[in-house]
Amino acid sequence: MAKKHLVSKTSEIPKGEHKIVRIGRVEIGLFNINDKFYAIPNVCPHQYGPICNNGAIKQGTLVGKRENNFKLEWDYKGEIVSCPWHQLQYHIPTGRCLSFPDMNLKTYTVTVEKDLIYIG
Repeated sequence: MAKKHLVSKTSEIPKGEHKIVRIGRVEIGLFNINDKFYAIPNVCPHQYGPICNNGAIKQGTLVGKRENNFKLEWDYKGEIVSCPWHQLQYHIPTGRCLSFPDMNLKTYTVTVEKDLIYIG
């Protein structure tokens, strides 16, 4: 994917939402997180489940922190996608798997020009 591909208008993906776009045979989840756009493949590397299906995005994931008597706090609010097959969770901006650091998603370069979103 060396060249830029026009995939959407910014108005088609409100803040906190996403949509699946296609470039050739590749499906890509395009996410709007606080008016910044991110793109990841629509496939979980674990067993190739459709990670970006509608409804897969979570409002946040519970992550334990050792603060104030081991109080659990919310991290990455609105930045986590969860595979519907086995619930592996990934940080959308970085592609990092929260459970297995060696199993990460590829991230695509996203650029916005005026109200047009390009991947590549």
